[in-house]
This record gives sequence, structure tokens and C-alpha cells, in this order.
Amino acid sequence: MQEKWGFLENVPHDAAINMALDEALLNWHHEGKIPPTLRFYQWIAPTLSIGHFQKVDGKIDVEGIQNHQCQFVRRMTGGSAVLHDDELTYSIVISEQHPAIASSIRQAYYDLSKGILRGYQNLNIPVDYAESFSKERSSICFERPAFYEMVADGKKISGNAQTRKKGVLLQHGSIPISMNVDMLFDLFLFPSERVKERKKQAFWKKATTINQVTQRKHSYETVKTAFLEGFGEGLNIELEPFTLTKSQWNEVYDLAERKYTDNTIKGVVSYA
Repeated sequence: MQEKWGFLENVPHDAAINMALDEALLNWHHEGKIPPTLRFYQWIAPTLSIGHFQKVDGKIDVEGIQNHQCQFVRRMTGGSAVLHDDELTYSIVISEQHPAIASSIRQAYYDLSKGILRGYQNLNIPVDYAESFSKERSSICFERPAFYEMVADGKKISGNAQTRKKGVLLQHGSIPISMNVDMLFDLFLFPSERVKERKKQAFWKKATTINQVTQRKHSYETVKTAFLEGFGEGLNIELEPFTLTKSQWNEVYDLAERKYTDNTIKGVVSYA
């Protein structure tokens, strides 16, 4: 018998609201107000999200963010910076005590990534697990795969980050449909333009997207359907859609304003 999980999908939101809603879901699951939940979401504008411990000074190009009218937000999860643009973003909240969740971080990534694997298979994209971790340091997430992230033809095709708080595991990730690499590299500082161009040219040897692998354009709806079915099949769950109450939205707005709107780089995030 399949376990029932909640499924939440929202219209595109401001960066601060997106991160606050993920944290609110973690809190509500901890409080027993919602079941294990899968969320799909989009961004109202291109957004650079950085890991909880990632440095900004000397790494992030503030002028580049402003020139591209990007938003900027610091995640509660770790990892490197991700440009959220033409993609499907997902998050999962589930108790650490759930029998399907391993105590090992690597194993938990592997278990939850079965839904992602199945989603790509539904799009007829041959993917596999990254079985090794690159020790090469990079501020840019898609320049190196982590354990059990998806790779296609040896190139990273999705990125994930995870945290555990209050006895709840939160995992969220980026599934890029296409990627504006010119914009991406304009958001970071490099020793010189020559180094920047060299790294940009090498990027597609390390990363790829759904459109690039398949050599055709996919709509968000097509990708959403593939991964919605993929998570259901891969995790052997039944997804029941739900919506937030007015009170829950007020809680999200309050958390967004208190914690995610003031984001190190003043004037970059526009709060809706």
C-alpha cells in the first residue's frame, strides 16, 4: 500500500517567499500539521541562491546581479550557488524518523533521488548517479557533482542540498530545463576576464540541462508532469495536492520578511 504524501505547487514567487515557504513546511511537519510533503515551485525572477555557509565577499559580483535584475537569497541548506531561472525546483520535508530515511546523509540523498531518477527516465533521458565527489572547489553548484546527484553523459544535470532541523529532513533541488550561462558567469567574480571566459567555455563539459541533452525545448508543464509521476513511482507514494490557508501564508510572509529579505547584498532582493 502506498503512503500518502502532501503535494504543494505554487505560482512563481519572490526569492524570499520561496525560501521561507520551504522552512515553514519543515516547521509544520515538525509540529505534525502536515504529512511528508513534496513541493514544486518556480521563481518570479532569475535568482541566485547561495549555501548557508557560502562566502559572498570576493566571490559574488553584486554589479552583475543588479545588471541582470536578479534576486539574491541565502538558503538554509548548504552547498554552492545556484542560478534559478528556467527550471523545476523541488523540495521535500520528511521526518528523520521515517523508515524510508537513512541516518547517513549520502544514503538519504540516494533514497530521495530515486524520484528524480525516475523523472528523467520519464523524459527518456538516460541518467545515472554520480558515484564520486569532486574535490575541486567552486562557488558555482553545477561545476561539480556531489554523491548521488544525477549525471547525463558524465555531466551534472541536477543539483540538490539538504539540512536536518527539529528532527525533520529538508531537501530541495534544481532541475534545469535550460541555462543562461552568460548570466550565470556574470554573477561571480574572477581574477580576470580571461579566466572567466576560460571557465565559461569549460562549463558545458561539466554540466548539462534537459533541453541540451534532448536537443529540443521542453515546457515547464511537460517537465512537471514527468517528475510528478517520477516522484510517485520512484518513492512509491501517493501525492495528495493541498493549498495553504490564509494563516499559513501570513506565517510565510512574516518569516520571509524577518529572515530572508535582508540578504547581505542590499537592494538586490525585491520583496513582493
